[in-house]
Amino acid sequence: MKGVFRLPRGNDKEYSVQQMIIEKRLKKKNHFNFEKLIPGLLLLTAVLSVLTTIGIVSTLIFETFIFFDRVSIIEFFTNKKWYPFSATNASFGIMPLVVGTLKVTGIAAIVAVPIGLATAIYLSEYASERARRIIKPILEVLAGIPTIVYGFFALTFVTPILKQMIPSLETFNALSPGIVVGIMITPMVASLSEDAMSSVPRSIREGAFALGATKLETTIKVILPAAVSGITASVVLALSRAIGETMIVSVAGGSTPNASFDVTSSIQTMTAYIVQVSTGDAGYQTTIYYSIYAVGMTLFLFTLFMNLFAQFITRKFKEEY
Repeated sequence: MKGVFRLPRGNDKEYSVQQMIIEKRLKKKNHFNFEKLIPGLLLLTAVLSVLTTIGIVSTLIFETFIFFDRVSIIEFFTNKKWYPFSATNASFGIMPLVVGTLKVTGIAAIVAVPIGLATAIYLSEYASERARRIIKPILEVLAGIPTIVYGFFALTFVTPILKQMIPSLETFNALSPGIVVGIMITPMVASLSEDAMSSVPRSIREGAFALGATKLETTIKVILPAAVSGITASVVLALSRAIGETMIVSVAGGSTPNASFDVTSSIQTMTAYIVQVSTGDAGYQTTIYYSIYAVGMTLFLFTLFMNLFAQFITRKFKEEY
């Protein structure tokens, strides 16, 4: 019969095509469409992320301006003395905190970058599947250890060992937390660099082998240059993590602002100072209270410039390779 649909399995009830279309439209109206809801939820999360970032940066800027109404910005960046708690002659020169932060970050980079890159090269180019399954979870465990545990590890284990080799080393110093921060960020360098190297097409490796290159020559002269943008991003991300590390330097680094580059003496980093003030050593709306926002803004600018530098390097090498 023309224009009529008969249901199977012995059901004699007949439907016209027009009736079927009407029933389908009614079902769509009664059924809640999740597909239309998902884009709205994703847009909401994106807007919340942007608004949160704007709120954080706005708070830092607003409170920092209040601080610079009370303290000269020239003194803040040029003075080499940081004595905010002095009752008679308070000094707010951030240079000792910057030097302390850079000392820890530099030592961490010396530890993490060679070990992390060597681990990434082994996992990407030399390790068997079985070795990769064993080593990767161990790296992930290192990345999941709380930083307070790393801090006490630096103070109670690493420092006594270093004292045996360096008798002049103080109990609180820059060397011990720098090494432990380097250990902490090594999994980040290794994991992200290994991902970048693994993403290099296999045809590039095979082309190098076809030209007579050895495994080592292919890795050093072909794979590493091809993956340099990802490796650079992993190193910068890890160093940004080292700059912002708080608990390790607070526990094992000390609280003595020191503008010298001696790694054996007590130091204070920017994050350690923020922790010291935030624990209640300063009253609300005092100059010391607002100083933590100025220090936080300086820390924010450090990481911002590092990320911009990483993007510049990434774009440059992407154009070349």
